[in-house]
Amino acid sequence: MNRSDMKKKIQEFPKKKLINSPTPFYKLGRLSNSFGWPEIYIKRGDLTGLAFGGNKSRKLEFIIHDALDKNADTIITWGSLQSNWCLQTAAAARKFGMMPVLILFKSYDIPGGYDGNMLLDLILDADVRIKDAEKGGVVKEEDVKEIIEEIVVELEEKKHSPYVAPIGGSMLGGSMERPYGAIAYVDAFIEMIEQSEVLGFEPDYVVHASGSGSTQAGLIVGAKLLSENIRILGVSVSDKKEILEEDIFTIVQDTENALGLDFSVAKEDIIVFDEYIDEGYGIVSKRVAEAIRFVAVKEGIFLDPIYTGKAMSGLIDLVDKGYFNKDDKVVFFHTGGTPALFPNKEILYKFLKS
Repeated sequence: MNRSDMKKKIQEFPKKKLINSPTPFYKLGRLSNSFGWPEIYIKRGDLTGLAFGGNKSRKLEFIIHDALDKNADTIITWGSLQSNWCLQTAAAARKFGMMPVLILFKSYDIPGGYDGNMLLDLILDADVRIKDAEKGGVVKEEDVKEIIEEIVVELEEKKHSPYVAPIGGSMLGGSMERPYGAIAYVDAFIEMIEQSEVLGFEPDYVVHASGSGSTQAGLIVGAKLLSENIRILGVSVSDKKEILEEDIFTIVQDTENALGLDFSVAKEDIIVFDEYIDEGYGIVSKRVAEAIRFVAVKEGIFLDPIYTGKAMSGLIDLVDKGYFNKDDKVVFFHTGGTPALFPNKEILYKFLKS
């Protein structure tokens, strides 16, 4: 299947307009010069336009359409206390007249209070249910399922029609029967390739923060389809690589089936680095704080401390270790989440004040 055919295939999945696309794509000149090599480019998924931006709104274009098509008036989803996915879902739901119900899990050491995304959830008048999680944001699947079932019954008794959107729009489940998150990022990969062609090059690597897996799955399918030479590097923000690679592989297979593709992605095509998780999901480390400052000072771009800061700390370390060749061109996907800077202000100040 060529690029034109793939674009037509993706267009068969209807969506609602939520983002400004294509998102900006350009070279980070001062950052590249600081490294010496490789050349670093950025795809600004933080500038999508919905609720401070982020990669999740690209996925939600498909999910919101699916919810409306199923006559839902309420969307239920879950994530961490400062979840950008939950914020984006709440904003998208409000834009189309639906009520957002957010189950937010608070793990040890993650700042609470109405700041960052939590403040924005409040402004959106989302129905927020706060639950406890283990340190590192670990939540048992059966616990989530039980909570959701109770909320669905509660809402249906009140004559609402709920749509359950799985975390990150990634794994099939709830009301989502197609891998919309990954399909959105096959589309994003095509968008990036077309932009890189305008600039006269083809990337060698794409580096991004990998959480629930659908962003990486979509990028991998796009790379397999359009360029065997581009390798997708996911920097895990929470799970060990063995777990995350299995999740990504499952989403990849679901995506291949949904798009009717006649090729198969091998497990070897899934590259995840879990060396940068540090103390766990949502816990800010010194190297993440320094990576955020480094990019801000060099390029005037702010990363977030949960996802993109971790991914950039991984990219910096890979450069230092000689992972890339002199002529390589690396694209960094900024996936948003910058409101999380503010509830983490004290730990960031502690690491950066000197």
